[in-house]
Amino acid sequence: MSDRKIGVLVMSYGTPESMDGIAEYYTHIRRGNPPSPEMLAELTARYEAIVGGVFPLRANTDRQVQALQETLDAAAPGRYVCYQGLKHARPFIEDGVEAMAADGIRKAVGIVLAPHYSVMSVGGYIKRAQEKAEALGLEAEFVKSYHLHPKLIEALRVRLVSGLEKLAAAGEGKTKVLFSAHSLPEKIREMNDPYERQLLETATAAAEAAGVSDWDFTWQSAGRTREPWLGPDILETLRDVSEQGYRKVLSAPIGFVSDHLEVLYDIDIEAKAAARELGMTLERIEMLNTDPLYMEALAESVTEADRWRGE
Repeated sequence: MSDRKIGVLVMSYGTPESMDGIAEYYTHIRRGNPPSPEMLAELTARYEAIVGGVFPLRANTDRQVQALQETLDAAAPGRYVCYQGLKHARPFIEDGVEAMAADGIRKAVGIVLAPHYSVMSVGGYIKRAQEKAEALGLEAEFVKSYHLHPKLIEALRVRLVSGLEKLAAAGEGKTKVLFSAHSLPEKIREMNDPYERQLLETATAAAEAAGVSDWDFTWQSAGRTREPWLGPDILETLRDVSEQGYRKVLSAPIGFVSDHLEVLYDIDIEAKAAARELGMTLERIEMLNTDPLYMEALAESVTEADRWRGE
């Protein structure tokens, strides 16, 4: 492969390839400590609830990588080659970098399938990729965030408008839009981490673009550790919204870009059940997945980070 090719390392959290891989996956998340039988049973039950023993979730990320490759090919034919690197499943981030090196790639751009930067999330992906790249002699540049890319905001605007139209057809009652993202430990605030600020900037821009004024931001999917995590959690927020007289809620989990456990279970099953108990209707915006606008936002972020463009 020509050394003029630019490798694109597309990084994401990762998910098991099948139900049989859940224990290994969970053990990796726990830094090599196997989960208790009770913890494993609970996580397995969540996957069974959303996939019923069939496991399409891994294919979502594969499709995103392929769609980004096609988008880059259309913009700059022959210049970029995409590789996948996952945090907690194979191919791991380091595997992706090794594959680049094996193919003769000398220069690369890394991007994470998450628009918002935190040293505890995207920063960790970049650190692992950078260390492996340096060890193998690859020159790498990284996209840290793209949370206000105009095409990302437009893709979210379209989804907000569509979701609100569905709720409008569901009957009368006040509607609240709830933006959400994966919670992180509260200590990121002491670190002046940009994660929370970037999420609020995305929510504000998307709401303004869609003409939404009645919205709030909440958190979801917090880890089970002794330290405090960012809140309030969406289940708590739903109770508050119900007490305020709202009958309809549009969930907009803008911290995520594809259909996976935190969306298909935490929102579609858990949050919807909580809303029903409170006498409310909850709809969720469609996830970005391989939306062309999202793919273009990713591709343009990659090309902007490509210092060697035009060589």
